[in-house]
Amino acid sequence: MNLNHVNLAVTDVGATVALLETYFGFRRTRLVTGDMAFLRDDSGALLSLFQEDDVIYPPMFHIGFTRNTVEEVDEVYRRLVEGGFHPQAPREDHGRWTFYLMTPGGFTVEVQKFHRELL
Repeated sequence: MNLNHVNLAVTDVGATVALLETYFGFRRTRLVTGDMAFLRDDSGALLSLFQEDDVIYPPMFHIGFTRNTVEEVDEVYRRLVEGGFHPQAPREDHGRWTFYLMTPGGFTVEVQKFHRELL
């Protein structure tokens, strides 16, 4: 079984689409309007975004992206900072090199590289 899609409520669809396209490799489908968007990644998974004014996710909620090397994690971080975002600085945490970013849509993204097999 493969993950088909994740549906997220976001406070700013346009800014969230731009972030996910620019820094995380998602591509728009034809289903993009002012208050909803459907994006695909290279594996074919679908991320659907719907406009909601009052989005409050639980503190532990986030979506995660894995990079192949520590340098790739650092590169994503550098590009985000240069793009005007304010992610937490990358750090070692439980066997992985990782950082977190609060998106303009109101949810958190994690970018990580596992140093050792944990799962």
